[in-house]
Amino acid sequence: MALRVRVCRLADVVPGELNPFKVKGVTWPVILAYVGSDLVACAGVCPHEDVALAEGYLHESVVMCPAHSYTFNLHTGKCSHDASLNLRRYNVTVVGDDVYVDLI
Repeated sequence: MALRVRVCRLADVVPGELNPFKVKGVTWPVILAYVGSDLVACAGVCPHEDVALAEGYLHESVVMCPAHSYTFNLHTGKCSHDASLNLRRYNVTVVGDDVYVDLI
């Protein structure tokens, strides 16, 4: 069973940027970003060394961690530097103007 939580309004997500949102009960923010026309959600922490990804860089479908420049594909979560690392991604549902993510 999924734990679906409301994260923000659709209008709060700025295209071309990593948009972090605090979620009650979650240590790190949830990041929302547009990849092309797709709205994707991921954990706001790098799985390499617990660095805030919201301070990183977004280029097309890739987010780069600001600490060690590890890159992750937002479609797959795969790290291009270390195959054992995966960025946690969340399913996104938009209902009207509200954005929900499934945390589990």
